[in-house]
Amino acid sequence: MDRRRYLTIGEAARKVGTTAETLRHYDRIGLVRPSMTDEWTSYRYYTDIDIVRLNTVKALQLMDLPLSEIRKVLEYDSLEQIIAFLDEAEHRADEKIAALERSKEKIRSAKADYKSKLRWNMNDDGISVKEIQERTILLSDTLTQPTLDNLWDYLRHFYEQVGPESKSSFRFEDIAGIYSEDGLTRLFAVCIRHGSADGLKVLPAGRYLYARSTEEDRQKTLQKLMRIAQEEYGAVPSFTIQLVIVSGILQWNYETQIYIGKA
Repeated sequence: MDRRRYLTIGEAARKVGTTAETLRHYDRIGLVRPSMTDEWTSYRYYTDIDIVRLNTVKALQLMDLPLSEIRKVLEYDSLEQIIAFLDEAEHRADEKIAALERSKEKIRSAKADYKSKLRWNMNDDGISVKEIQERTILLSDTLTQPTLDNLWDYLRHFYEQVGPESKSSFRFEDIAGIYSEDGLTRLFAVCIRHGSADGLKVLPAGRYLYARSTEEDRQKTLQKLMRIAQEEYGAVPSFTIQLVIVSGILQWNYETQIYIGKA
């Protein structure tokens, strides 16, 4: 035997990027047999032609084809059959690449969103005052409290609310919040631009007392801020804002904002 023409099972496995046990399995089921097996040692030896077949198997597996179907393909004895199959395989590969690209873009978008929320979460958790520019928000006509269901695709609700004829006039920030005034509580979206619609509210520019809280203590935090606003700033807030701050895949906290007057 001319060893220069053959690869051991370990060498073949490394060249293909798989394991020796996988090649033994392919041999056992008749998928890809080595070109030579030593009758005394039972060692398997592979040629360049075998490597081509092994790489073909690996490529076809990436298209989720079962080994039984791959075996049939490798047994084709018609060039027309082979070409037709490879044309279809190329088409499937293009579709899979396109789907992966779409998934990758969604992952990138989600990662950027969570990075943005992480920077938001790194702000001071204590009670403080900050100046905020005037904001226009759109109150939901039905949603009153954040839930896993309505936060998953939050802004779709508001685009559907304004209707298809006005949708192009609106654009929203990716922020959820709760607006409360005179016993009315509604979820809202912050408008980047907007047309006319029922439920629009303008939040005044000025100083806001704010603090972070969890779901468990957000009402206590709200009451504390209201008391500080009245006792220390002489303000009688007519509305309250509680922004939803995402803290995990299925978790969120709140930032309560109380208007205490112009800057």
